[in-house]
Amino acid sequence: MAANASNPISSQPLLQVQDLAKRYGQAQAQSTVFEQISCEVQVGEFVAIVGNSGVGKSTFLNCLAGLDSWQQGQVLHQGTDLSTLDETARAIWRRAHLGFVFQAFHVLPHLDVAQNIALPLMLLGRMNTQGEQRVQQVLKAVGLDGLGQRLPQQLSGGQLQRVAIARALVHSPQLLLADEPTGNLDPCTAQQVMDLLLQQTRDNGTALILVTHSADAAKRADRVLRLTASGMQTEPAL
Repeated sequence: MAANASNPISSQPLLQVQDLAKRYGQAQAQSTVFEQISCEVQVGEFVAIVGNSGVGKSTFLNCLAGLDSWQQGQVLHQGTDLSTLDETARAIWRRAHLGFVFQAFHVLPHLDVAQNIALPLMLLGRMNTQGEQRVQQVLKAVGLDGLGQRLPQQLSGGQLQRVAIARALVHSPQLLLADEPTGNLDPCTAQQVMDLLLQQTRDNGTALILVTHSADAAKRADRVLRLTASGMQTEPAL
């Protein structure tokens, strides 16, 4: 699928990964998760990451978010090397530039739907009148209009995933990372969530990196990359 004409892919990469390697353990006892991983993601591009279970797809996504460390290589966001940032600086970078959709939703049970969605704006100090309007706008966009005061335990799994998507997009990030966002959903709800995710990222010009086992989800991407322990290759068009 080509990028939306209203959000053309820029010639300048938004994200660059260069010779990335992730290992666990010390010295001679090290275990390699993956190595020699290089790729680029353009502004507004939708890239799907596929691969066998246990190859480190979620770990790779955590590295792109600066949530995990790595032993070799670089992750560059518009020229900024995340490995040079300490934990505080990475957290500030994530707040400003990144949205993350987790498979397990990770909504806070003691906050209502609107409060969960508003969290990124609160952390950025943008929860003013305009911020409140943005929360309502996103609620409507993800099909949760009128449900803002409900608690998470009052929602279905598909609705909770919509909350997670809204929270990840409410602050209009440049980059959205999604880790198996349809993995816990039935096929019909999964398709609805993918429709929503793709529509929202296209409408906002957000680059999307999706880790998935779903061939149906992957075939909707601009590019599909297969992660292996020894590298990353572009998959033939689906």
